[in-house]
Amino acid sequence: MSDLRSKIMDEMKTSMKAGNAARTSTLRMINAAIKQKDIDSRTDTNKELIADGAILSLLQSMIKQRRESIALYEQGARPELAAKEAEEIKVIEEFLPAQMSEVEARKIIAEIIAATGATGIKDMGKVMGAVKEKLSGQFDTAEASRLVKELLGA
Repeated sequence: MSDLRSKIMDEMKTSMKAGNAARTSTLRMINAAIKQKDIDSRTDTNKELIADGAILSLLQSMIKQRRESIALYEQGARPELAAKEAEEIKVIEEFLPAQMSEVEARKIIAEIIAATGATGIKDMGKVMGAVKEKLSGQFDTAEASRLVKELLGA
């Protein structure tokens, strides 16, 4: 079992013992999403569980979904639901590495572009593959994509 999976499970057990229903619910939701991703990634030849990098990406997606929900709840004058989503984001963020600044990400992306020999937008796929691997969980993928396009001159 990966370190991240173990940490999530340990936190869930601690939360259950403490009687923190909201936190336990969020941790169960994270665990269920990971298990679903494991099932979705299985093939006849591959029975492996998803790696920590894929879990980090999943957590980022969960945060993005909640931010979108918060915006909709605020538009719909439902502050109590927006607050619930915000609390879930706090719990999910506990399992992500420290977030990188745009300046740091821009520097790393520039290094990746140089290392891959990318010269234009046609090389975007190659660069994004390396960027996702290097910045997984530390920087928003959509933001990274924007920076790659900018740095490749698109």
